Amino acid sequence: MTLRARLLGLALVAACGPSKGTSTPPPPLETTAADTAQASEAESPSADPPALDDAARHATVEGVANALEDYVFADVAAAMQARIRAERDAGHYDALTDGKQLASRLTDDLRDVSHDKHLGIHYSVEVLPPEPESDQPTPEQIEQYRAEVTREGYGIASVEVLEGNIGYVDVRLFHPVELVEDGITEAMTKVADTKALIVDLRHNHGGDPATVAFMCSYLFGKKKVHLNDLYYRHRNETTEYWTNPSVPGKHFGKDKPVYVLISGETFSGGEEFANNLRELKRATLIGETTGGGAHPVDGTRVDDHFVAIVPVGRAINPITKTNWEGTGVQPHVAVPASEALDRAKELIAAKR
Repeated sequence: MTLRARLLGLALVAACGPSKGTSTPPPPLETTAADTAQASEAESPSADPPALDDAARHATVEGVANALEDYVFADVAAAMQARIRAERDAGHYDALTDGKQLASRLTDDLRDVSHDKHLGIHYSVEVLPPEPESDQPTPEQIEQYRAEVTREGYGIASVEVLEGNIGYVDVRLFHPVELVEDGITEAMTKVADTKALIVDLRHNHGGDPATVAFMCSYLFGKKKVHLNDLYYRHRNETTEYWTNPSVPGKHFGKDKPVYVLISGETFSGGEEFANNLRELKRATLIGETTGGGAHPVDGTRVDDHFVAIVPVGRAINPITKTNWEGTGVQPHVAVPASEALDRAKELIAAKR
């Protein structure tokens, strides 16, 4: 997957996760249709959008239906296409003259069929730019994004050594690994010599699976460990993710206890991190069942104002051969998310 696609995926995860208002990343700097739609929704709530007529609604529904062709499950794609076309033909969208209303209704109808929280339709008041000719962002765009990521702490809200020599890392987003490996290395080196580690993912909305693998690598030993796979239907291609025993800096290692804090807000790549460690019996998960989004996405410009966010792949855990889509990752210790950190400290203290 190209860097541009992964940068775009980060923005889409934040836009389509279960908790839109919290912990969103800076947008990718190449101006894509999805980015503009998200920015327009957030920054121009008082703009006077053009009213949709029958022809515009018909064309938008047809464009969204076409964008579903690469959805991760072909049978579900066909069912979603049939649903929104039937709703349109029955006149159920006729009263929707506002683009945001139509986008919201289409999202609801598509999710009613697919139950896929990554799937969504977005609307931009402003005319969207055309799709970029290149799949690669320019060096200037990458460096600008890198500067923003660095200013925001590489997606890490906090890293510290708590009383009792307990490491604590609060990760909010897994930015592309090329941009954050130095920051993650510094954070994991800081907690490498602690007696136990708490990784807080309660406000993590996902990100780059390569970065998930990079950070997981600090929690294992010298032997490579198979973490997760992503299968893409439209390419009939599987990408494997393994630990890298040679990640730089000091390693926490494979023997000391790890506790992962999760919540209903934990989504996508945050869920993958938790699920990887759960299935490998490398961590104790504490908190609430996660949001349930295991499908990587692509963004498609439907027309001048609408963007379809379509999941095009699925995670496959190498141990269970399944994933957490629709079910979430289950904690070992179920407590309200607000109590998860205190509970982790209690469990660590009890091991003395």
